[in-house]
Amino acid sequence: MASGDDGSAIVEFLGVTLVLLVPLVYLVLVLGRVEAATFAAEGAAREAARVYVRSDDTSQAVHGALASVGIALADQGFDDAPADALQISCTRHPCLTPGGDVEARVEVVVGLPFVPGFVRDVVPLEIPVSATRAAPVDDFRVAAG
Repeated sequence: MASGDDGSAIVEFLGVTLVLLVPLVYLVLVLGRVEAATFAAEGAAREAARVYVRSDDTSQAVHGALASVGIALADQGFDDAPADALQISCTRHPCLTPGGDVEARVEVVVGLPFVPGFVRDVVPLEIPVSATRAAPVDDFRVAAG
């Protein structure tokens, strides 16, 4: 009894596997990068705000905040420039005025993996991830500029 379906189960299995498994693996890769960007942005914003309010002057605060953002981003595999990713805003001026708050906002842009450059030039295939943290300046510190 010969039938015309010999070997078609293997072909169907491979076809279904490619149709379902490849997009699933790609989705896991993308979600992993987005999760890494979330960890990087959260950690960078938290530490930048902490370092900023603990510094003695504004110049030292900016350098320390940029260094902490650079470390947090590099730790998760992102090579974004810390100066481009970090924005600092203050509720009082100068920034380190006792009783004020310092807010650090970090934004990381996650590009979709395995997308060729010519496609990226035409269609923006990036996911922006940002985090914001605020830290209070100690009420009992000496005001510094």
